Amino acid sequence: MVRRARLIYNPSSGREEMRRRLPDILDRLERGGLETSCHETKGLKDATWAAEEAIRRGFDIVIAAGGDGTIYEVVNGLAERENRPKLGILPVGTTNDFARALGIPRHWEQAVDIILGQQTMEIDLGRCELKNETKYFINIAGGGSLTELTYEVPSKLKTMLGQLAYYMKGIEKLAWLRPIQIEMRADDCYVNEEIMMFLLANSCSVAGFEKLAPEASLHDGKLDLIVLRKCNLADFIRLASMALRGEHLNDPLVRYYRVDDLTVTSSDHVQLNLDGELGGELPSRFSVLPKHLEIFVDSQAVKEPIAAAIVDEHRR
Repeated sequence: MVRRARLIYNPSSGREEMRRRLPDILDRLERGGLETSCHETKGLKDATWAAEEAIRRGFDIVIAAGGDGTIYEVVNGLAERENRPKLGILPVGTTNDFARALGIPRHWEQAVDIILGQQTMEIDLGRCELKNETKYFINIAGGGSLTELTYEVPSKLKTMLGQLAYYMKGIEKLAWLRPIQIEMRADDCYVNEEIMMFLLANSCSVAGFEKLAPEASLHDGKLDLIVLRKCNLADFIRLASMALRGEHLNDPLVRYYRVDDLTVTSSDHVQLNLDGELGGELPSRFSVLPKHLEIFVDSQAVKEPIAAAIVDEHRR
C-alpha cells in the first residue's frame, strides 16, 4: 500500500534553506516510499488550513517543515480532528526548540530519514482555552517579561540574522522589564502575586534553553510550570545564567510545579506566547491532552526519558 504524505513548508524558514532544498527533500521522500505532495505557506494560519485540508484529503502523514511557528500552526490544524495523520518534522527554523527536545537533527537528510524510518511515539499536547477560542501548543506556553520576544522579532530579521535576532531583541527589552499581577489555580498550586513571567513547558527545550524545564516529559500527562517571581534586573540576569546550567529551580525567586489543569487570570494586560507565536490574552485555562499526537522520532538520538518510553512501548 502506497503511503501518502503532505509536506507543509514555510519558504522563509532557516534563511530560506527550505526553498533551496525542496526538490532534494521531495526526491528523498519519494525514493523512500512516500508519495509526497507539498503546500507552501503564504501567510498567518495558512499552515493550519493546509493541515486541516490534508486530513480531509486522507493523507497518511503530515510533515511540518519550518520552525516552531510552522509546527504550531500545523498542530492547531490537526488537534481537534479525528483520524489525525502521523506528524513528521523537518526543523529548518531559527531555534527549533521542539525538534531539539525530540533529538531530530537540523540536517535535512537525517530528518527525512527519521520520517522514512517509521518509528513513532505518542506525545502529549497542551490546550489553551481563551475567552472566544481554543488553541493548542506542542512545546511551550507563557506570559510576562520577554515572552514576547519570539513573535516580536520580524521574519525578515530572523532570515538575515538567525538566532542573533532574538539576542538583539532581548537586550533591547531588558531595560523595560516589569512585573505583572497574576493569579494561578490548580489542584496543587496557588499563586497570587506580582511575577516577571510564567512558562508552561511540555518538553525540556524551551526558548533556546536546553535545561529550562529539565524534568519535563512529552508523555507524562503533565505540564511543568515555572514562575519567576518579582525581581530586579541583576537577579533576572543571574537566573538566566543559572537556567543555562539547569540550576534555577531551587532558587527562592523561582516557583516550580507540575500541573495538568491550570487557570490563569490577571488584572494586567498580559499577552500569551504559544510555541513562539502570539496566542491571545489572559484569562486562560491550560490543560493537557495525553498522548494526543503520533510523531516520528529517532529512538537512538532522543533524550533518555523519551527513549526509554519508546523501548517500553515497543516491548509491549
